[in-house]
Amino acid sequence: MDILSKLKPPAGAVREHMRVGRGIGSGKGKTAGRGQKGQRARNSNRLSFEGGQMPMQRRIPKRGFRNPFEKNVANVNVGDLDVFSAGAEVTLEALRAERLVRGACDLLKVLGDGELSKALTVVAQAFSQSAREKIERAGGKAVVLATPTKAAG
Repeated sequence: MDILSKLKPPAGAVREHMRVGRGIGSGKGKTAGRGQKGQRARNSNRLSFEGGQMPMQRRIPKRGFRNPFEKNVANVNVGDLDVFSAGAEVTLEALRAERLVRGACDLLKVLGDGELSKALTVVAQAFSQSAREKIERAGGKAVVLATPTKAAG
């Protein structure tokens, strides 16, 4: 059994690094392995330098914009709400449980496509006018929540 404090790498696996420019006897003295003169002998070119050619980061066009205040809205139609039992409260969590809303979202909006046959209490940040009318015509309530604010970042 090996003791962790006594573990060592196998012989020859770890080499000492070469100290360049430290005299003739070292084997890498004077020019330090860089040859003689020229651009590569001098510390002058950065990693992204392409020999004077227009660099890649300047050749590729800049595209797009990321809006830090963007709100991700989950849309649900009134016809989809028929899966809930009569008198139920429909919230974002309930919609997630029924897999009508998936993924990350900031707001919930109920749209008016389809028909509703049960009285439901629907809680969302926004309703279309036709959705609100159909929910109330079925005997339910449309409760509007305050819109959450999202910090820029």
